[in-house]
Amino acid sequence: MAKTLNLYEAKTHLSRLVDEAAAGEEIVIAKAGVPRARLVPFTTKKRPRRPGGSKGRIRISADFDAPLPADMLAAFSGGGKR
Repeated sequence: MAKTLNLYEAKTHLSRLVDEAAAGEEIVIAKAGVPRARLVPFTTKKRPRRPGGSKGRIRISADFDAPLPADMLAAFSGGGKR
């Protein structure tokens, strides 16, 4: 159930109310007893991933997973010159 506060009280305790809303509580702010606004947690809508979204935009070389040349392999494994 939502917590209802008048506008003056909401202004006075806004920081605490924001923390409560972020924790999942719904807060209704009323003016002269009439509900005017609702404070709820902020959420972002995540679009579901679609496989193949980059199809045709990425090219992988045929030798992508070929072994590295000896000098480069030595540099990565600490055997290169410093």
